[in-house]
Amino acid sequence: MTGGPINKRLIGPLAVSEIGFGACLLSNEGRPDEAQAVATIHAALEAGVSLIDTADAYAISEDDFGHNELLVRRALSSYVSGADDVLVATKGGHTREGTAWGRNGNPAYLKRACRDSLRRLGVESIGLYQLHWPDPQVAYADSVGALRDLLDEGLVQMVGISNADVSLIAVAQEVLGGRLSSVQNELSISVRSSEAEVAICAEQGVAFLAYQPLGGRGGAAGLGTRHHVLQQLADEHGASPQRIALAWLLAKSPNVIPIPGARRPATITDSLKAVEIHLTRQEIETLDLERL
Repeated sequence: MTGGPINKRLIGPLAVSEIGFGACLLSNEGRPDEAQAVATIHAALEAGVSLIDTADAYAISEDDFGHNELLVRRALSSYVSGADDVLVATKGGHTREGTAWGRNGNPAYLKRACRDSLRRLGVESIGLYQLHWPDPQVAYADSVGALRDLLDEGLVQMVGISNADVSLIAVAQEVLGGRLSSVQNELSISVRSSEAEVAICAEQGVAFLAYQPLGGRGGAAGLGTRHHVLQQLADEHGASPQRIALAWLLAKSPNVIPIPGARRPATITDSLKAVEIHLTRQEIETLDLERL
């Protein structure tokens, strides 16, 4: 069992930690060695994380495809306290050609990708399977239809979509017969483009997984420098700017689940302490007005 004092939020019928862990940084450019990567995942689990987000395309290159899923499997299997309560969310539809990124929303490809992810994760059914990106060459309903088929076959337990706007959420809900469990989009104090999607997800009881919650490409580095109000509140709370930024996201809506990434145990441990911070209404409104 994972430990730590983290409250729960819902993805579908499943309660998970209100902050998850995005494992992407452990496999892309600049990744740590495997010992440090595993230690980082273990630190997240020890602090109470019960949601880990991965994807088949999180890798350095085409030859490295699937690296992150294999890493997550090894980290979970070696966690001595057990990780049976951890929801592993993975994604398909993002591809690698050499070191370049691509998209493939072809239904046959997505079904094959799901089966490859099942093998790499070592499970019979994936807890949450997400369409990574819309493919402009394939009708979105057809791509989501492949995930619906996987859900009906029991190969996945829940379905989500990623990088989707309000119109695509509507398409997914129609294709899935209202069974959409999550939407994963970028959202942070620096990037506000998905606030409409947060609202529609809240109305429909759909979890919103906020990726890059510490500011997009700038990440946590210099977060307080880029946002002076954030640094001021961090000083007042005796916390890092990262914790304040995550606490603000948690306060936006009870369906928002930030999934910060990390390359070191200390980084994710610090981020998870955001659950201890309770911002006042005035502080939330001040941050609502803060822009990069």
